[in-house]
Amino acid sequence: MTKNPTISDVASRAGVSKATVSAVLNNKNTLKESTRRAVLRAMDELNYRPSASARRGFRPVTGKSIAFIIKEAQNPYYAEALAGIEEVANEMGYLISVTSSGGDYEIERRIVEACMEQEIDGLIITPIMNDDADLSHIFELKRHNVPFVLLEDVRGIRASLVDVDNVKASAEAVSYLIRSGHSRIVHFAGPEYSKHSEERAEGMRRAFSESHLVYDESVIVRAGDSPEDGYRTGLEYFGARRGDHPTAVTCYNDLVAVGLLRALRELGIGVPEEVSVIGFDDLRILDFFPIRLTSVHVPKYEMGRRAAEILIRQMESKQELSAEKVALEAKLMIRDSTRALTPAATLRSDGRASIRGAAISSIAANRTT
Repeated sequence: MTKNPTISDVASRAGVSKATVSAVLNNKNTLKESTRRAVLRAMDELNYRPSASARRGFRPVTGKSIAFIIKEAQNPYYAEALAGIEEVANEMGYLISVTSSGGDYEIERRIVEACMEQEIDGLIITPIMNDDADLSHIFELKRHNVPFVLLEDVRGIRASLVDVDNVKASAEAVSYLIRSGHSRIVHFAGPEYSKHSEERAEGMRRAFSESHLVYDESVIVRAGDSPEDGYRTGLEYFGARRGDHPTAVTCYNDLVAVGLLRALRELGIGVPEEVSVIGFDDLRILDFFPIRLTSVHVPKYEMGRRAAEILIRQMESKQELSAEKVALEAKLMIRDSTRALTPAATLRSDGRASIRGAAISSIAANRTT
């Protein structure tokens, strides 16, 4: 029995990619006419008959699908964002698949290409961003009119984005420490592949430039994105500076902060008595830790919801929609891992921090659930 020809057979005969064959099947107008004719000729020679699933516009409702591409499978941040995505997707009859690049650009590229070949309807992506990353796969999504929404900005591409102002939020956290009397502050930075890491380090620079402190690159300490990274970096950094260490640390995320807290405990350094620690993301799981972590709250669930709403609008529209940029608010949540070094810092009755009479946009201790 002769095997029915597949989309891969057509692509091989025409000398093009499977994504290009898919573009022809879906009447995309982004291809050269010579390429379109070559694909159609190959289909005719092979007697190829596309299935319903090969044509995006005729896919059964039960097959509607969204891929959520993340960078760190072990990070609870994405679970909270996924909950928001799932709520909207379930309401609209879409299935969700989640896959992680593990911070590896090549894996991310292969995931995106696989999504295009498998005719996933749309993607929500936290892209890898560093000097070595070739973002051609993101541009291919754009070129083939595959709907997608980013959760981190990609320079040079006009695409829908849902995020927070990481520079502003990071600067606010550092400014809080400065106004609380801290002058020896360092930032445990995230991985180089993360745009958020770059932005949060820039927030440190901005806060210093707006204060009396002199900025020096040595205050940015490359750590990573995991508790193990925070623990290792904390032991190395503070272990080498016993008795002469910074009094405050801001961290790339809460996971790094958790690792740092363990390192400081093992080194016999009190938190917040000797070192104040601030995380970023405000993970719900940290409500159950012994030291309630001061952290920048990122509305992860709402980010997921908004990204899914934008994506589904794009997928179901009969005409191309303009890119949407949504900037949600991040807030500094002041808890037990930080303290003021000056008596000028007080907490107002409404729970906002007031430093030398100047109110800053920070929310204290208790989270409403």
